[in-house]
Amino acid sequence: MESIQISATENSPEINFNINEGLFIIKGKSIVSEVDKFYAPILDWLQEFQTKATSEINFIFDLEYFNIFSSKRILFILYTLSDIRARGIDVRVTWYFSMEDDDMKEVGEDYACMVNIPFDFISKSVAHELI
Repeated sequence: MESIQISATENSPEINFNINEGLFIIKGKSIVSEVDKFYAPILDWLQEFQTKATSEINFIFDLEYFNIFSSKRILFILYTLSDIRARGIDVRVTWYFSMEDDDMKEVGEDYACMVNIPFDFISKSVAHELI
């Protein structure tokens, strides 16, 4: 199984799932109009990976904004990660949010309550986001 990398666009996030490092990143905006077309291959990949995962997974969400359609797919991703963790694989989620965006932090906290995965919440300043 190969790692997956998808470049960000104006409306879709960067996807970088590196199997060798156990580092999985979703970063940017997720306001894609055809949400299934974008997320279906990612969810399919994660379903396949779920059966092959053998070592620690660090999953980073560094999203500026996402719409309601994307939020459902993010939850599906978290459910898959929860299933992987249930198999005894160490899974940890890091949820980045802007210091000025309490809503994004609250959404992350809501997700954390829905799945059995440890979450770390890290606030970042606008200056950090520009780097």
